[in-house]
Amino acid sequence: MALKGLKVIEMAGLAPSPFCGMLLADLGARIIRVDRPNTNTFPTDRFTRGKEALSVDLRDVRGQSIFRKLCASSDVIIDSFRPGVMEKLNLGPADVLAVSPRLIYARMSGFGQTGPFSGKAGHDINFLALSGVLSMLGPQDGKPTPPLNLLGDFGGGLLCAFGILAAVIRRGITGRGEVLDANLTDGTAYLSSWLWRARDLPVWGEGRGTGWFDGGLPWYTTYRCRDGQFVAVGCLEKQFFDNLLEALGIPGKYNQQHDQDYLESMRTEFGSIFQGKTRGEWAEIFEELDACVTPVLSLDEASRFSRHQSGQPSQRGQTDNSGRRSSGPSPSPRILSPSNLPLPVAELGMDLVHHGQHTEAVLREMGHSDREIQDLISGRIIQGPP
Repeated sequence: MALKGLKVIEMAGLAPSPFCGMLLADLGARIIRVDRPNTNTFPTDRFTRGKEALSVDLRDVRGQSIFRKLCASSDVIIDSFRPGVMEKLNLGPADVLAVSPRLIYARMSGFGQTGPFSGKAGHDINFLALSGVLSMLGPQDGKPTPPLNLLGDFGGGLLCAFGILAAVIRRGITGRGEVLDANLTDGTAYLSSWLWRARDLPVWGEGRGTGWFDGGLPWYTTYRCRDGQFVAVGCLEKQFFDNLLEALGIPGKYNQQHDQDYLESMRTEFGSIFQGKTRGEWAEIFEELDACVTPVLSLDEASRFSRHQSGQPSQRGQTDNSGRRSSGPSPSPRILSPSNLPLPVAELGMDLVHHGQHTEAVLREMGHSDREIQDLISGRIIQGPP
């Protein structure tokens, strides 16, 4: 477990910060999720697996004292609030770094810590819109369409985890912590660096939905099959394009892959041929042929395919707050030993944690007596499990 021994405080929030915490937990870090008493954020958070849940009122000076004490023994804070919220609680970077100069204070926000948008609310679609990326996504004759909430929320969480690990390495050199500004708008733009730097390449069409990679070409798109399922075609290179034509039964028909005069007729013919067989039948044909053609799988189908391909468990199960079983992908990349064998991964609990589930245990570890804990519960400064 690469991050064993790293202790992280995760302020309860929406998708980006809990995803960032999950990434670190999957690599062995200890994550303590801090939430307010009498809140109800847990039913929508699907990234609590393997974390500890502490419920404390940070608006009270006694709750602030508990938090500072927790900071003194921690390595990282993931701040999920809007700029200024932690400062109002006297728990901003200046406050807690005075207690623990080695602390890494990672601040996740939508639009950054400064500027006219810093105090505004926003969601993934807004971060994509202001980053310039959303303008490039969607069909040719339609409106810009977000790719779910993958880029801003989870790309931002991934980049925050990356920044935290870089700061941990730097701290090993300097002995001091860092303050990270991981805002999701800048993160989305950074993830799209290739789009910015490749605008001079001949891969773009006349607007969105007309280029190489956004469905604008007949050899990089999806096609419906006879059973209503789909296949994905991505044969950019000529050798794969030739193999595609062979599999479709029209070898050599389109010698000029990029000839604009044939693109629409090519798309129509490809679509008609793919409609003649089921997705499963096409999958069998292309399984033995290197043509960059694959079935479009559902999430459930993808989990079975991944296990079959790698021989490794592809998912980790968990039970949500209603008792239903669910699952998600196993951590990636897998860390291997020099002999190419997988190293142990974090042994995380299978179930999602509950509000305040570990409050008393965490406080006892910090040195609080049972009587002190009961007094804090009575004073509504902390909250245990329901």
